Amino acid sequence: MLWTRAAFGALAAALLATAAIGCGGSSDASGGSGKLTLVAYSTPQEAYQEIIPAFQKTTAGKGVKFTQSYGASGEQERAVEGGLQADVVALSLAPDINKLVKAGLVDASWDKAPYGGFVTNSVVVLEVRKGNPKHIKTWADLVKPGVDVITPNPFTSGGAKWNVMAAYGAQIAQGKTPAQADDYLSKLFKNVSVLDKSAREAGQTFSSGKGDVLIAYENEAITAQQKGQKVDYVIPDQTILIQNPAAVTSKAKNPTAAKSFVDFLRTDEAQKIYAKHGYRSVKKSLVETAKFPNPPGLFEITKFGGWSKVNDEFFDPSKGKIAKIFQGEGKSTASG
Repeated sequence: MLWTRAAFGALAAALLATAAIGCGGSSDASGGSGKLTLVAYSTPQEAYQEIIPAFQKTTAGKGVKFTQSYGASGEQERAVEGGLQADVVALSLAPDINKLVKAGLVDASWDKAPYGGFVTNSVVVLEVRKGNPKHIKTWADLVKPGVDVITPNPFTSGGAKWNVMAAYGAQIAQGKTPAQADDYLSKLFKNVSVLDKSAREAGQTFSSGKGDVLIAYENEAITAQQKGQKVDYVIPDQTILIQNPAAVTSKAKNPTAAKSFVDFLRTDEAQKIYAKHGYRSVKKSLVETAKFPNPPGLFEITKFGGWSKVNDEFFDPSKGKIAKIFQGEGKSTASG
């Protein structure tokens, strides 16, 4: 059974357990005895539609059935914490996994797995209309008068947090002071007309014709092109390396199969499927530089002290930098 879900809060988790939002066909392989529930953030859905059947063809995956749920990373984390069954969680950023560690739902050693527990990489890009009619090439272009920017809400979406830190970090990489970078973020959000709950919803808003530019994962821009949408994308010279984790939960009903599936996500076969859907492989040897050029000013979240520090400084819903900007502009800081 395939469950897809735009977003819901932790308080709705109990209801979700009995009511699927949007049902599709079964991922059943050969009617075996095992079953896994994958709870993931929104953007890699197409990749998992291909990775799961590939896993089911392996010895470890033979006969394993899957239930899948997709939504905004932060809301998915809260749903699992609130009681949504999950054998494997694949979320947008490490802090969402660490919240599950704190809740006793994921082992603290998850990041000791190969590649730091990550299964995909990406970068933040600027997705634009075909032909780039607004001539958007740099971060500075996003704060010009009349430019309509789309990005999801960082209080619900992990992808949005990556977007914010890419925008902020780009200013620092250009030699600006933290105060000037803060000012840039304030100007940027004045140009943001829609704050959807997830990166996938933001992409749908952009594809519907709203906005001049979408701040997005590179893989989302590639997926949009693969779907025939009339878009281009620009990789800014200064942008952030996105790293997406996956882990087995302590509530896994089939922990052996769950571990086998997470291990499979890091195999060459699965990594090539991720790459087909626009993700950069965690294995450097598999990254095609022609398709995935390395931005000259690429930086990592560690540049700002790591996610624990960044979440407190930028995304605390009452006193963080983004909360203050949102409060000043009448935007919501609600997490669900």
